[in-house]
Amino acid sequence: MSTDPNDSTLNSMFKQAQGAAQSVLGSITGNTADKNQGESTKADAQAESDLSHTTAKAGPITASSSGVAADNQDRTQGSWNQTVGSGKEMLGNLTGAEGLKKEGVRQNEEGKEQEAAGQVKDYGSGIADRVSGTVGGAAASLTGDKAEQEKRQAQHDQGKTLQRGAEADIQKQADA
Repeated sequence: MSTDPNDSTLNSMFKQAQGAAQSVLGSITGNTADKNQGESTKADAQAESDLSHTTAKAGPITASSSGVAADNQDRTQGSWNQTVGSGKEMLGNLTGAEGLKKEGVRQNEEGKEQEAAGQVKDYGSGIADRVSGTVGGAAASLTGDKAEQEKRQAQHDQGKTLQRGAEADIQKQADA
């Protein structure tokens, strides 16, 4: 779980812009130290951004730099239906059983729709948890409630992991 409030996509975008500005200023003034420092800041910010977006999938579980989250059940069931449907379609093709082939095609398509619905749910709830966690954490910070801040940070991190897992699966399907 991420506990560093500076470890975020937004913060890395700010650092990239800051590094770019420093690099440009160094180029304009001829100060190579400023230019090199700006380039270094941009590179560090890009590495932070990459880490923020890194996810690993193990079945219905997503792990990210922020923690671990289970996929929405529709994603798991949809994937299973696609696998079973493809198997039925293949068996129908091998045996010449048109009914089995059509049933496999239908089940595969239903599985794709079900998985996509689960991805949308995970993506949406991930964003909602990130926003709610951030806003709630800021409010808890103002009141000095450390326990609430930790709870809201955990909510944010869970949401980030759900969102990143859905993004990774969507991108994988788009690349296929």
